[in-house]
Amino acid sequence: MKIVKNFKSIIIVFSILVFMLISYVISTSFFEPKAYNLMVQNFTANKHGSNEIIIINIDDKSLEKIRWPWKRELYGKIFEYLNDYSKAKVIGFDAIIATPDEENLDSDLKFYSAIKNMKNLVVGFVPLNSPYDSRVDGAKYDNYFKEKFSIHIKDERGKKSRSFYQSLSKFPIKYFNSVTKVGSVITTPDFDGYIRSIDQFIDYKGTLYPSLSLRIYDYLYPDNTFIVGKNKITDTKTKLKIPTFDKYNGVFNNIHYYRPLPNSEYCHKTYSAIDIIESLNNIKHGKKPLVSPDVFKDKIVFLGANAKAIAVGLEDVKRTPISNNFPGVDIQATNLDNMLRNEFLVQTTPLQDILSLIVLLSLTFLVIRYFSLFMSLGIIASMMIAYIAFCVICYRFNLVISVITPIMLQVITMTVAYSYRFILEGQNKEKIKHAMGQYISKDVMQDVVKNIDAIKLGGKRANVTVLFADIRGFTSMSENMSAEEVSVILNDYFTEIEPIISKYNGVINKFIGDAVMAIFGEPIQDKNHAENAVKCANKMLQKVAELQQKWLEEGKPKIEIGIGINTGEAFVGNIGSVTRLEYTVIGDMVNLASRIESYNKVYKTNFLISSTTYEKVRNITDVIKISEVSIRGKAKKLNIYEVLRLTE
Repeated sequence: MKIVKNFKSIIIVFSILVFMLISYVISTSFFEPKAYNLMVQNFTANKHGSNEIIIINIDDKSLEKIRWPWKRELYGKIFEYLNDYSKAKVIGFDAIIATPDEENLDSDLKFYSAIKNMKNLVVGFVPLNSPYDSRVDGAKYDNYFKEKFSIHIKDERGKKSRSFYQSLSKFPIKYFNSVTKVGSVITTPDFDGYIRSIDQFIDYKGTLYPSLSLRIYDYLYPDNTFIVGKNKITDTKTKLKIPTFDKYNGVFNNIHYYRPLPNSEYCHKTYSAIDIIESLNNIKHGKKPLVSPDVFKDKIVFLGANAKAIAVGLEDVKRTPISNNFPGVDIQATNLDNMLRNEFLVQTTPLQDILSLIVLLSLTFLVIRYFSLFMSLGIIASMMIAYIAFCVICYRFNLVISVITPIMLQVITMTVAYSYRFILEGQNKEKIKHAMGQYISKDVMQDVVKNIDAIKLGGKRANVTVLFADIRGFTSMSENMSAEEVSVILNDYFTEIEPIISKYNGVINKFIGDAVMAIFGEPIQDKNHAENAVKCANKMLQKVAELQQKWLEEGKPKIEIGIGINTGEAFVGNIGSVTRLEYTVIGDMVNLASRIESYNKVYKTNFLISSTTYEKVRNITDVIKISEVSIRGKAKKLNIYEVLRLTE
């Protein structure tokens, strides 16, 4: 029956844990991302992008003036304007040039010529999941690409993530020869399509290539080395630390989005590409430019395309926590802005999330355990409100923690706990009996439960045997040990002797510090209580000898015990008050048993019994008689006996 009960308990606990795990996975996968978006929108994106970063966009206005597709020399004009006239600090080209324009090869040559000497230009590329058409040509391209564009990186992650990319977007050969710096423009969405993190490094065939914005940062602070650790990227020169995590095929970090500018979908100042081209033309013809070159002086500029015209297909927008139509080029700009401002969203680790869950759910359980239903509901509701406020503060300080999952699991914990409590109501009597058995003898407890309606003060006189056992030198030992060490030894000792006393029909009446008092003959009826008490004492001494060896191996002090036993008539029953009872034995014979035990110190013995006990056990013991001992409180001197061994 006990095995069946334990098996049922295991099944119940296992089912609850599985249900909690499933709830955790569902919450973190479906509800937590939505909560993340909400928190970022309202509490993290609390300022605009930096004025040091400017975006030039090929927008609808640009396409109204010049129809798409554009000749690439137009890009060259923009770069010429930024590099020769505006003196921009660095330019990021958020576009992929994968094939030559066969219909406008002269235009391509002008474009390549315009960028050939631009050391401050970083262009985009993307890794691909599909293989090259030619494995041999692809391998050559990979080698050329790595040799020319890889940067100095120290990878200290230990176990590296497996790369799934099989090829790179190939540049036309003349474009390849013209550019000097590249960065990945890939953005990997989460399973729900939102861009919450960015690939700071993509892992391509064992080589880490930086994102476009990270490569720009590398240009701004040359002669540095990026150290990629298990949870951060460190720049050796600027001491920049980017909190990261491994995901998919690279090293990621959460993007700290900014609030869009008024009447704009961009977080950074944006200009139309056509205005830049016309400004260059005006300057060359001696006219006033539409956009002054001074606007871009010493600025970081990103060039990208985001036109709404459906027929053109240039709309480059992503789903982000800020907007479902966030410009792709502004993601790169925002990523670089995070680095320049050293503003990153720090994601708590799974271990931290689990520990916080354990603490929160433990508090919830304690509230449910010790408070009434309505009080618990009020306290837990307050805890939920306080936790949400705590989450808001964390997001304000750029710390990303779980919002929905802890609250969801709190609700589940409440539901399970109160359901469990309701089920256990029918078993309350067993629980009480078990709890009582931890503090009083099981036999006494069973008698109380059996006669629960007849409990009262009073008792009876009965012939019993009382055993006292005391640890020798306990006070001096305690002075040299911590309370914890003392408690460990006492617990070992009491744990081992309690079953022995029970085995011989004894009842532990109380623990008195390091001493124990046991009764034989009541409440368990036993006509051989004196013999059983002596046998119990002998077994206790044997057990202590075993414990001494164990404690010696553990480096703990050796202890000895002294035992005193007396047999006689005493009052046995309930004493105390009507509100607090104690089952005990009182009388002169109890005091005599205690004083006999104390004479172990005088005679350097371990096991002494009274003459009344000896009369009951003389057939099973070898003893040494200690004659005419003066006992405090006794007018006459008494004989006591040291038990040497049992003859049975």
